[in-house]
Amino acid sequence: MTTAQAGTGRTVTTDIPARLDRLPWSRWHWTIVIGLGTVWILDGLEVTVVGNIASRLSEPGSGLPITSGEVTGLAAALYVAGACSGALFWGRLTDKWGRKKLFMITLAVYLGATALTAIAFDTWWFFLFRFLTGFGIGGEYAAINSAIDELIPKEYRGRVDLMINGSFWLGAVFGSLLSIVALDTDLFAANVGWRLTFALGAVLALVILLVRRHVPESPRWLLIHGRDDEAERIVSSIERKVEEENGEPLPRPEGEITIHQRRSVSFLEIGRTVFSDYRRRAILGFSLFIGQAFLYNAITFGFGAILTTFFDVPSGSTGYYFAVIALGNFCGPLLLGKLFDTVGRRVMISSTYLLSGLLLFGTAWLFDQGSLSASTLTACWCAVLFFASAGASSAYLTVSEVFPMETRAMSIAFFYAIGTAAGGISGPLLFADLTGTGKVGDTVLAFQIGATLMCLAGLTAALLAVHAERRSLEDIATPLTAAEEGKADGDSTSASGSTGARTATA
Repeated sequence: MTTAQAGTGRTVTTDIPARLDRLPWSRWHWTIVIGLGTVWILDGLEVTVVGNIASRLSEPGSGLPITSGEVTGLAAALYVAGACSGALFWGRLTDKWGRKKLFMITLAVYLGATALTAIAFDTWWFFLFRFLTGFGIGGEYAAINSAIDELIPKEYRGRVDLMINGSFWLGAVFGSLLSIVALDTDLFAANVGWRLTFALGAVLALVILLVRRHVPESPRWLLIHGRDDEAERIVSSIERKVEEENGEPLPRPEGEITIHQRRSVSFLEIGRTVFSDYRRRAILGFSLFIGQAFLYNAITFGFGAILTTFFDVPSGSTGYYFAVIALGNFCGPLLLGKLFDTVGRRVMISSTYLLSGLLLFGTAWLFDQGSLSASTLTACWCAVLFFASAGASSAYLTVSEVFPMETRAMSIAFFYAIGTAAGGISGPLLFADLTGTGKVGDTVLAFQIGATLMCLAGLTAALLAVHAERRSLEDIATPLTAAEEGKADGDSTSASGSTGARTATA
């Protein structure tokens, strides 16, 4: 690494990004996956448990004067509002203060809020800490996805990101089964079981927090913010661990990048970069997030009502069906993830979105014809969500890797907030009426709306998706702090080419 003095800060030429990208997979990388990725399991657990315990909370003797509608309505809306506002609030601080500081703080916020939810004694307390739980989870999305993409080698970035985001559904499976046990009054009193589900979430968060202490700050972030000596120490330590594990020296890194270090980037510069310099990628991000948000609401928002209304499934048994489709959701990113790194982003993103949309159209037609039972409808949903989950996870991957590093966390936060708001606010307003009428035609229309938006997003991806597979993050979107000769041209170049010349190709 070499440095030179510049008027606005130090100019650094470094091979740190290339050194991180050329690392073979190791136990150290598994530490990153476990320490950072398992939080999505908590998110899936939170969302699923609250939906499944709504009926118990509204019963006399639950310990809370609350109705089922308030749990699934106002409390759910507050959780969504907390997640959206948390993503934007913490996302800005993640880019400014660093990945590690924020992924520790946001998990601590989640831990405290969910633990305090478990001791709720009145509705206002329950609502307040549902909001704060979402506030912590929303910040996790920005901090964690930023750190993961900056620490995982380019050869594995796609599959790891998809697997981690898809683990939300592993939490959903666990949440469905946990709620069945926790709500069994033969095992726990009516005012105890639901509290235990939240308490368990806090215990799991504490375990993850302890593991995270060993996850380092992103060397890429340190490098840009003038802490290159610390970045060098971290990368050298990682290299020693990997060499000791493999028993052989690492290959030489290929390429360097020259940057002008700076402490912060203004909101104005972030906005101009994302929505002007990279406007095609911004359109892609909007399309992917809105499409998946509406498809998931079309299926899952009225999930229990559809089964009970049209197929006479007892309300106490819907959790088993949900566990099945949640498992299908998890298998999609798990089994298809590698293809995003080998076949490529554009083909896989567009095909998963289009296939899930077309399969949902087919499901809507079969449902309209009266050809489905509760089991076959669930099987159809599994097929749809197998592809949709991989597509939805790739939306997070896309917005975390196609914008410059200084804007990464804020970009993730912004698109996450837009998608979550659309899914958690617009979606319920639209789909609650359609799936709640008990009319086949209205439910079919709900399916068709979700399928249409998913297909439109797939077509957008076919045109605009960036060929980011097996490419360095600095090659996909050159940092704003890069030396002038290495600046990116944003969307003026083709999606398949480099975003701009660099000192060398890393």
